[in-house]
Amino acid sequence: MNTLLALYEQGGDLVYAGESVTQLMHAWQCGRLAEKSDASAALQLASWLHDVGHLWVNLEGTPTLRGQDDVHESIGAQVLLPVFGLAVSEPVRLHVQAKRYLVGTREIYASKLSPDSVRSLQLQGGPMGPQECAAFEAEPFFADAVKLRVWDDLGKKSAWFEDTRHDALDHLMQLMHRVVQARVIQI
Repeated sequence: MNTLLALYEQGGDLVYAGESVTQLMHAWQCGRLAEKSDASAALQLASWLHDVGHLWVNLEGTPTLRGQDDVHESIGAQVLLPVFGLAVSEPVRLHVQAKRYLVGTREIYASKLSPDSVRSLQLQGGPMGPQECAAFEAEPFFADAVKLRVWDDLGKKSAWFEDTRHDALDHLMQLMHRVVQARVIQI
């Protein structure tokens, strides 16, 4: 967990071209949107950490401008699974597929994507077709991934960051501990 916090302490100021928020601001906003929606602690944490793969890979600049998909969703899910389990890692793994699904099933959705999300959409396979949509809907964490994706798109407001950096990271640490504790109790 300390490694995850360190990633946000060291790389939280990263901004991609076409985005108006830092990685930390975006993570915090997504987590807060999940919290305000009464999402489970695991889904709140997935929302906080859904882009941790970007920080883990630590590529310079904006990968999409170079035509590069950093597969951050897969990397993030691999990092999160052993610590937090499927309820956190699966929505993270599926949030890019959720974007492709929403673009493929909701006509207006693509027009609401940020410039970087539009660039990455093509690198990630473009809109899903009907067969892909049906397969995606059968995924056990489909609904959570779609919710996370919506919060992901909404969590890019440059003026919305209510906490200090320290308070935000403290909140993240408390949430991580809560999810780990709940997971231990279930086992």
